Amino acid sequence: MKSLDGRVAVITGAGRGIGREHALYFAAQGARLVVNDPAREGDGSETGSIAQQLVDEINARGGQAVADVNPVGTSEAAERIVQTANETYGRIDILVNNAGILRDRTILNMTDEEWDDVIRVHLTGTFTCLRAAAKAMKSQGDGGRIINTSSSSGLLGNFGQANYGAAKAGVHALTRIASWELAKHGITVNAIAPLAATRMLESMPGTDVELLKDALDPKRIAPLVAFLASDAAAEISGVTFGVEGNSIFTYRMMTSHGETRYEQSEWTVDAIAASIQQIVGW
Repeated sequence: MKSLDGRVAVITGAGRGIGREHALYFAAQGARLVVNDPAREGDGSETGSIAQQLVDEINARGGQAVADVNPVGTSEAAERIVQTANETYGRIDILVNNAGILRDRTILNMTDEEWDDVIRVHLTGTFTCLRAAAKAMKSQGDGGRIINTSSSSGLLGNFGQANYGAAKAGVHALTRIASWELAKHGITVNAIAPLAATRMLESMPGTDVELLKDALDPKRIAPLVAFLASDAAAEISGVTFGVEGNSIFTYRMMTSHGETRYEQSEWTVDAIAASIQQIVGW
């Protein structure tokens, strides 16, 4: 039996790159799909319906898929995406929040629009889709799986990506909190922080994607996401996984040992200055 047989999965941003590979892998594992993509290039220009193209490919291989072209980032769009699943298949079992854009620029040169666009798609889009899917899963009464997409840019930082990094750090926190709040409904919430040779990676300065295409093939990401969407991951929730090529690991927020003043009740500026290396050191 395939690991996702009969499950209904919504994958946002599934027209290209990592999302496309998720969709193809999920279909091969027996999932019934809603392939969401607004059919636009990364710079916002119009193209053909890339969601429908992928749907046609999946259905031609004997899978089940339907296209959805709502652009994530608003509550209304999220509700329509989940509605597509309900109208087509009668339920939703899995949500993969994958949609994303880049508007890289250093802080002093970044516009409000570049900041807002990235936060809207990555953070607000993840939240609104998660909320809409979780409400539907709760009503169904038999749990569900939600997999978000964070990034090392948010967990470790990356020059020129203040907007993207802030959004992806938010996705990590959202994943943790949602996992606690939704546990009583049998809904698991995890995240991946993937590194893959995609169009988004190509747009980053100084990146030679040709050298990375094999080692960082987006196909290498999908098995982890399929695992997190399966029954085998029922006890895994609130975890952010890094996946880079053939490496899988987890990210954790940690605190240093620090310094505690036992002899005085308060720190002073001078005392902090004298102890700063012990405070920041590991």
